[in-house]
Amino acid sequence: MRKLFTFFVIAGMMSFVACGPSAKDKEAQEKKMKDSLAEVAKQDSIAKAEAAKMAEQAKQDSIAKADSLAKSEDKKAPKGKKAKK
Repeated sequence: MRKLFTFFVIAGMMSFVACGPSAKDKEAQEKKMKDSLAEVAKQDSIAKAEAAKMAEQAKQDSIAKADSLAKSEDKKAPKGKKAKK
């Protein structure tokens, strides 16, 4: 009976060791998570840069439109008088 009990105890300990992921698996999972976070940060950085570029372009377009409107109003005004702004 004692040998049978010892056998079950050893088999139980081996099963606990075999159930968990290995150190290599844990390392691979951690590396995958870090790579994923780095990719998200990279995409976020790219999105912010594109948003800033689009905002600057909208600002430049607005300035150009205002300038063209001002020039067209200047052309429509009689000579010697400037259009009111």
